[in-house]
Amino acid sequence: MDVLIVGAGPTGLTLGIDLARRGVDALVVERAEALFPGSRGKGIQPRTQEVFEDLGVLDAIRAAGGPYPVRAIWKDGERIGEQPMFEPVEADESAPYTEPLMVPQWRTQEVLYARLVELGGRVAFGHELTGLEQDAEGVSARFADGSAVRARYAVAADGGRSAVRRALGVAMTGETVDPSPFLVADLRMTGLDREYWHTFPRPDGTGLALCPLAGTDDFQLAGKFPEGTEFDLSLDGVRRLVAAYTHLDAEDVTELRWASDFRPRAALADRFRVGRVFLAGDAAHVHSPAGGQGLNTSVQDAYNLGWKLGAVLKDGAPEPLLDTYEEERRPNAAAMLGLSTGVHRGEVQRGKATVQLGLGYPESALSEDRRAAPAGVRAGDRAPDGRVDGVRLFDAFRGPHWTLLGAPAAAAGVHALPAAPKSYGPGVFLVRPDGYVGWAGDSAEGLGAYLARAGVR
Repeated sequence: MDVLIVGAGPTGLTLGIDLARRGVDALVVERAEALFPGSRGKGIQPRTQEVFEDLGVLDAIRAAGGPYPVRAIWKDGERIGEQPMFEPVEADESAPYTEPLMVPQWRTQEVLYARLVELGGRVAFGHELTGLEQDAEGVSARFADGSAVRARYAVAADGGRSAVRRALGVAMTGETVDPSPFLVADLRMTGLDREYWHTFPRPDGTGLALCPLAGTDDFQLAGKFPEGTEFDLSLDGVRRLVAAYTHLDAEDVTELRWASDFRPRAALADRFRVGRVFLAGDAAHVHSPAGGQGLNTSVQDAYNLGWKLGAVLKDGAPEPLLDTYEEERRPNAAAMLGLSTGVHRGEVQRGKATVQLGLGYPESALSEDRRAAPAGVRAGDRAPDGRVDGVRLFDAFRGPHWTLLGAPAAAAGVHALPAAPKSYGPGVFLVRPDGYVGWAGDSAEGLGAYLARAGVR
């Protein structure tokens, strides 16, 4: 086997899809007997929508969810105001998606799982990791049922309490974002319309919100409670909270589907790679849920790592290419942790800062700009959408290949278009499989050396 992926959350499933479409032999293993049942990470940011379009799941994701509603603010049983959730970000040809989608995490995972199976990928449920060792040739994993697996590489996508990370001895450095206890739950209820995200704040900063989950009959309860609160996660316990913090009666909550309590924390793994094992998603970084960055940053991890593993395992790219995963993703994760914490504390507004369209890798060893006077899009930037000779760029980018704008194809794994849109500025641009500009030049001179370094033949 080429790759063992531990964890069937959004990170592991996204990586499994990307590897499956590249013909990489990968297995996803999951401790639980089924996919995660809760709504926890419900925001799909615009950049993640672009990733999902490339992976062939965006239509299904859009059908599974919907837009975020306006927030309604309640006090003493009366609606006293409304507030949009996000600062508007104007869409244009370069960025067709600018509004987050609301999709409960369990539905996102169902869509990703269906796509993985469609591509021939596999998930082995009920496989709890009990041991992991590696040597110069690969990784050996052992499971609670007595089975074992051998793979050339392994990826920890098993969440904030990652068993793989603990087995590797990798520490996480972080801080408590908020000392108050929080609760999130999925429930069914009566007494509220589904047009608004209903919020019930208290003067001391505590309170709860009830958000209709797009594409379902459920509401998500999310609340911050006074220090020392002990939660009863039963239906009766949640009913008592709703009755205490809103004008609703306890009986208005008709069903409890899932509940979890937590204290918001921000933490970053000291390393994202140890030998043949990589950390991704919550195993590598833990966010406050504010701002909807955690799941999205995790998907970006998988999208970054997938093409690199594919290049090394299937295309003969040099093994040091895999070092750029930590080089690129760890600084981005650190920045997103700071952003999530800022949103949580009210220092950053949801909107342009949180849609992730401005993320890039300008300092990466894979970003090379050879133009005498770089202008417009630069190496390391996200490659914007646009049109060339009637061809939409995102259509041209779709698939596990590189794309060259402004020169003939220079290798078998590179698709070419005759020019770049004017919005890119002058030059020749090589777009990586994950939609970032890897190389730019005034002409194609020097491109061959870059492609060789990236393992493109």
